Amino acid sequence: MANPEISKSDAQWRQELTPEQYKILRQKGTERPFTGEYYHNKAAGSYLCAACGQELFSADAKYESGSGWPSYWQPVSASAVETQRDNSHFMVRTEVMCSRCGGHLGHLFDDGPRPTGLRYCINSAALQFRPVVEEGSAE
Repeated sequence: MANPEISKSDAQWRQELTPEQYKILRQKGTERPFTGEYYHNKAAGSYLCAACGQELFSADAKYESGSGWPSYWQPVSASAVETQRDNSHFMVRTEVMCSRCGGHLGHLFDDGPRPTGLRYCINSAALQFRPVVEEGSAE
């Protein structure tokens, strides 16, 4: 990622993010499978970048992949995320990053469901969930 829209110093990111968020979003870490806050979440709403708040995925595109991480078959828009080749850990994968702040979100695989055949395998700690608020309900 060349020039993210939001650029902060390492010290600023450390101050704003929890240690786990920092490890994942800024150091390309991964949470343990089946432990993330949003893995079993089935509520209607949107998933935002935990670092900058950009909307990334809709709950409508979330599905149970069995991988241990929240999985989506597409982002909310083509411009919400960026991808790049990741050769770490003796594997060749496609890294998924927030297009706004460059935060590491997870990885993209081509074993997802129709209609895209894609699986965006995303760390819960890289996300924050915004539920749909029903009309007439107090927030």
